[in-house]
Amino acid sequence: MEKDKKARVCVDPARGDLSLSVWAAEWLERRVIGEATRCNYEGFIRKHLVPSLGRKPLAGLARRDFERFVKDIYRGGAGLAASTVNDRMVMVAAIMEAAVVDKRITENPARGIRVSRRDAVAVDEDAVPTPAEVDLIAAHISPQFRLTVYLQSGTGQRPSEALAFSAECRRPGYVRVRWQVSAKAHQEDCQAPFVPLKHRLEKEWRDVPTAPFVEQEIDAHLRRWKPVPVVFTGQRGKRIRLEALFAPRQPGPGVMPSISSYGYQFKKACLSAGLVDLDGNAKFTPRSLRHFFASTALANAVPIHEVSRWLGHRSVKTTVDIYGHLLPGAWDRCRQVLQLAMRPASLDATLQPPNETD
Repeated sequence: MEKDKKARVCVDPARGDLSLSVWAAEWLERRVIGEATRCNYEGFIRKHLVPSLGRKPLAGLARRDFERFVKDIYRGGAGLAASTVNDRMVMVAAIMEAAVVDKRITENPARGIRVSRRDAVAVDEDAVPTPAEVDLIAAHISPQFRLTVYLQSGTGQRPSEALAFSAECRRPGYVRVRWQVSAKAHQEDCQAPFVPLKHRLEKEWRDVPTAPFVEQEIDAHLRRWKPVPVVFTGQRGKRIRLEALFAPRQPGPGVMPSISSYGYQFKKACLSAGLVDLDGNAKFTPRSLRHFFASTALANAVPIHEVSRWLGHRSVKTTVDIYGHLLPGAWDRCRQVLQLAMRPASLDATLQPPNETD
């Protein structure tokens, strides 16, 4: 038996030999949480936590393991926003805290680990498709998902929001984004295929202006497929009916299209269109279309606080961290303002490009 000197708790080393993957599964099974939350937790544990740290025993995990884990999943191409990583790390810390309470380990090595705001990653301009590349993806993707491409690139919706698009979303000159597809919507027994937006309550929504090309793509989709009524019970117990544009049709499976199925079709479209990197992998992801919307708007002087609201970011700081470097003219404007303040008489001469010998 080992004794934690601070807490004066005796811990049997053998109890800490249990692997993190087994303990995480036991912890999740005991949680009383909502369907969507459970699905999100299960996905994160299966896709990220278990492959990285799952084989390690609880007693063998150190703080540096979780610090490296956070850095790897945030910067390693997992496609998770900082807010998402931080939210999931709260869950991971809870898993490890339960092991402390169960006297399997003496302290929680995951407590307080998160992505720092100063570590926020700005979008790489090379990760943003051109208008021609957006059209290429739309031309090569399964016809059912063509509109999804333009809803994302033209209104900045997340994949789950675009897949939840319904006739009720369409308004004169804008779309009202109110729902997203549940992570379990594609399962036959799912009772709530649509759930509230990320960071939002059921009664909340956001309105995004629509360019004429988006309106034309919606019309083209409706000429080919009629909306399908979907009835479900909201979180407040009220029955809700939506005329869904991406609901199941015959012939085909009787389930809602999933984010993973859209992601698969998106990747397939990139490969078919020749939009690949040096390793032959798809050059873009569905997130790239949100980058296109934001970067195009900001590069043409649309106010960043408006873009932030349309993207559905929790804070404009998130938008600044990701897209702030794309704001037009900031560099030259700063030089002019400072020069005008200090040396107004020599403004034109000093702002000329430097010589080769400088």
